Amino acid sequence: MLKTIKLSKKSKARLGELKTNHGKIQTPFFMPIATKAAVKNVSTDELEELGAEIILANTYHLYLQPGEKIIKAHGGLHNFLNWPKPILTDSGGYQVFSLSRIRKIKEEGVEFQSHLDGSKHLLSPEKSITIQQDLGVDIMMALDVCPPGEAEFEAVREACDITFEWAKKCKEQWLKGKNEQQLFGIIQGGIFKNLRDQSLEQIASLNFSGYAIGGLAVGEPREKMYEILEYITPKMPEDKPRYLMGLGRPEEIIFAVKQGIDMFDCVIPTREARHGRLYQFCTQDEKGAILLFDNFAYKTLAATNEKYKEDFSPINPDSKVKLLKNHSKAYLHHLFKTNEGLGLRLATLNNLEFYLELMRKIREGIENNKI
Repeated sequence: MLKTIKLSKKSKARLGELKTNHGKIQTPFFMPIATKAAVKNVSTDELEELGAEIILANTYHLYLQPGEKIIKAHGGLHNFLNWPKPILTDSGGYQVFSLSRIRKIKEEGVEFQSHLDGSKHLLSPEKSITIQQDLGVDIMMALDVCPPGEAEFEAVREACDITFEWAKKCKEQWLKGKNEQQLFGIIQGGIFKNLRDQSLEQIASLNFSGYAIGGLAVGEPREKMYEILEYITPKMPEDKPRYLMGLGRPEEIIFAVKQGIDMFDCVIPTREARHGRLYQFCTQDEKGAILLFDNFAYKTLAATNEKYKEDFSPINPDSKVKLLKNHSKAYLHHLFKTNEGLGLRLATLNNLEFYLELMRKIREGIENNKI
């Protein structure tokens, strides 16, 4: 599934090519999040124009609404949202476990109440796989238990044990199908290195198509996250894709890439866009710049800040998106102040373009041994 093209001479970073049923993807890459079969405020045509090669959808949400059977009858998720390129779905585990007050973990799965209507459901490992198979996606995730970052050792150990048992059931269910879709296992263990080692050994023994690091950026101190990433990533199978779930800020992505991570997803581009926070590249000597590598830096701007009220410069003069080159920061400020939906679209387009261009620059940096 993964073809390694180049290993950096400066770090553990690597360039690769990931093969899926709906095309090849250059690694490392970032997946815009289409939680409910839509990336907020943008169309799939716009995603293609921005250069997105893969998107991520959510099993939990699509199971509850509109239901996987409707999507299957539509010809699968690709047809449903009109996206010709690869799609990854998470198992729904994180969403279920975030509903801590209305769910119960059992040996056979997790019992929860729908956040929509309060109806009761049991999401088993087998059911999670069959839902994702009905969705027809390219990459599926095994159902896991994701404990919070502040969880004690025993709680994290129990989560690892359940994750392994469920991973075995997921693999068994996957083997009953045509195996056209790839299935990834998830490594848990919190901030405890021995539990990370244990989980990695267990999950890797099942020979999944790829491996994800789960349970980071869920409330633990940032320095601990970096420590675990640096510790566990180089131990993961070299011939399989490595996926860091739910991260992160540009400097965190750079750090993870240097450890050998290939795949990323995060809500930051779309979530922060909805609050008027825009990411843009700059030189390292600009005010507020955060250096990433080799004089490559970025900054953020808050569109709601009064200083942009009379700033008639383009939102982003270097953008490939006409809307971002033709509209001013003053206009964007006005849109947010008047709660006009176009402001959300412009900010989202800006941030998604930034993140996708960030990954392109990272791949270029690895090629030139600058990362």
